[in-house]
Amino acid sequence: MNRLYFSLFFFFVLFSCETQPNFQQEIIGQAIENGKQANEGYVRSLKFVEGWLTKTDSASGLIPTNLNKGLDIWEPHNSAADNYPFMVLTAYLLNKDLYKGEMLDMLKTEKKLTSRVNSLPDTYSFSKQNFKSDELEMGKVIFGTSEYIKDGLIPLNEYIGKSPWQDRMMEMLDDLSEHLVYLENMEEFSYYHAPAEEVNGEMLQTLARVYWMTGEQKYLDWAIKIGDYYMLGERDLAEIEYLRIRDHGCEIISGLSELYVTLHFTNQEKKEEYKESLYKLLDRVLEIGRNEDGIFYNAINPKTGEIVDEKVVDNWGYVFDAYYSVWLVDKKEEYRDAVLNGFTKLFENYRNYKWEGESHDGYADALESGINLYNREPVPELKKWIDSEMKVMFAMQQDDGIIGGWHGDGNFARTAIMYSLWKTQGAHVFPWRSDIIIGGEKTENQIYIVITAENDWSGKLVFDAQRHKTILNLPIDYPRINQFPEWFTANENEEYLIESSQKEISGKYAGKELLEGIPFKIKGGEKLVVAVH
Repeated sequence: MNRLYFSLFFFFVLFSCETQPNFQQEIIGQAIENGKQANEGYVRSLKFVEGWLTKTDSASGLIPTNLNKGLDIWEPHNSAADNYPFMVLTAYLLNKDLYKGEMLDMLKTEKKLTSRVNSLPDTYSFSKQNFKSDELEMGKVIFGTSEYIKDGLIPLNEYIGKSPWQDRMMEMLDDLSEHLVYLENMEEFSYYHAPAEEVNGEMLQTLARVYWMTGEQKYLDWAIKIGDYYMLGERDLAEIEYLRIRDHGCEIISGLSELYVTLHFTNQEKKEEYKESLYKLLDRVLEIGRNEDGIFYNAINPKTGEIVDEKVVDNWGYVFDAYYSVWLVDKKEEYRDAVLNGFTKLFENYRNYKWEGESHDGYADALESGINLYNREPVPELKKWIDSEMKVMFAMQQDDGIIGGWHGDGNFARTAIMYSLWKTQGAHVFPWRSDIIIGGEKTENQIYIVITAENDWSGKLVFDAQRHKTILNLPIDYPRINQFPEWFTANENEEYLIESSQKEISGKYAGKELLEGIPFKIKGGEKLVVAVH
């Protein structure tokens, strides 16, 4: 009996070792907590979409600019640029029927009804069932198009890749190229913030990324024309009397840095022509443009050194993206130090902070700033601040899913999805369901994914790709405004070892299999653990 007992015990130990990997329980616990945070971001994002779908125009099916004064109009720089694309992204991740149905129908309708100069859109009136203005104002068309492309379609494209929305982006960009003269004279159109720097900055960001995506020289040549205007003396931003650093004005700083990074890999001679001017601008902003906490002021006078608007920018990370990008290619340590110093007082001095008064949009931009840079510099204090302030932004959503009732509601979903993708390490389940909780956490040499479900479910666990390579063909993953950062990514040419609490999932996988998705089933109440090496 003793011999039989020992044999059975030995067999049980061997079987247990084979089927129950030596998981790190502390990491599993953190992944579970991350999953709860990710799930809240997803649930709130889908609720935002459902709320806005109740506000569509009954005839066209398009969403209005806002639910107050803009209820009768669709605007390319508001409805299309800030709200609609993140409804699309939410649907892509959380409701594929909605993505392929109503979201795609909106795109087709928008293209049909709002295109005014070839494919370039203009403001559309629901009550008139025509353009709001009887007269064509080309400056507004250019501004609206540049906003729609850069703020909305570029980030959507960077996550989804080839799609009807990418096609819409490219046709508008190519049609916009016929109106270059206006880009050099945007100062004439003084109806909105800092149009010259905003539009040209947006175009630089768009053109740099599209150049890498397509490999077509014409886009880089176009960007260089804009770059020459600023970097070779015609408009020296370090010597002008008003430089808006906050939202809208910051676009030019980031745009010039993206072009500079591109030239580092494509045209060293041109890069050297720009270097002195770009450094002069960046150094001047660091010199007079920051408060004692290392956060940027809204606006400065570079020529005199005067602080024009001493409130601090909510999109501080958009500016730091430029410094970090230049550091990546030139290793100018002062620029990386400036970024790191900008994190030090966030948790201490900027909790429950009124970034833009009571607006959620200020929180969305500030939190995006933190998430994107945490991806590069995982400073613990920055993580604490992000987790703390995300709760503040989430609490701004109303019961019906609407947040502020204006086009900036889309930015709420944009940042919520960024947060959720961080908390899952980029992994996702298809089809998604609100009771499927997926969280991720990484260790030094592996990643843990933990999935729970209230009810039985079957589908796929899909891992993220190196999208900066697979979609954009970028030489390096430099930080970009409105990008969705990459966390754990699978390379289709590598092999991965998976250990799982479900024996049938464990084994070796090609990267391509992780990208296409691993089929699995889970019972209600079950906890699935997946460790990827």
